[in-house]
Amino acid sequence: MTEKISLIIPCKNEVESLGAVLNEVQNNEFVDEIIVVVDNENDNSIPVINDFNCKLIIQKGKGYGSAIIEGFREAKNKFGCIYNADYSFDPRYLGDLTNLTKQYDFVFGSRYGGKGGSDDDDIVTFTGNRIFTFITKYILGIKLSDILFTYVLCNVEKFNKLDLKSADFKLCIELPTKIKKNNYTYIDLEMYERKRYDGIKKVKVIKDGLLISYEIIKSFIYLYFK
Repeated sequence: MTEKISLIIPCKNEVESLGAVLNEVQNNEFVDEIIVVVDNENDNSIPVINDFNCKLIIQKGKGYGSAIIEGFREAKNKFGCIYNADYSFDPRYLGDLTNLTKQYDFVFGSRYGGKGGSDDDDIVTFTGNRIFTFITKYILGIKLSDILFTYVLCNVEKFNKLDLKSADFKLCIELPTKIKKNNYTYIDLEMYERKRYDGIKKVKVIKDGLLISYEIIKSFIYLYFK
């Protein structure tokens, strides 16, 4: 019997892309719950969500990380998957991700492993990610090939037990750090990232880079001095 999963979709004014995303996943054989977490009650995506069979959550906190954390608290299935609302994630990988949960607690997508790749990366984001991936691999001991990619399928109960605190993009570092600290099993899966629907990145390169650097320092202390 196929294990059904909950999709957790953090969403902030994604009216251009969300309909296409939901249309792709609503009848996926591995998905029987779609949770869309929006930034506020005036989010322009809400009318789109109402056209589909989804659970809508107005997040209490602010930020990408907060949306994911709040979504996982509401998931009904044993496994949940972070799934972006900008059309960059391809649903064809959901089967492979689900199959790997038979052996691992957490499965991370990777654009840089094996035959992985991206139509959405540019030289700045590619270089930054490779640097941060190198640091987390050799300084923090996190064996992932794409530390900033958030296409992640995992055990819901174990995700919630991590007691994650990062309200923003720092979650990319906090999540694998706490997985390592708690000795949960994990692996990455090569995949290809599509061009986001409207072509506009919401990443703030300098700000997010500084936040990630700060989180890496915190994680080093957390792993080796606590």
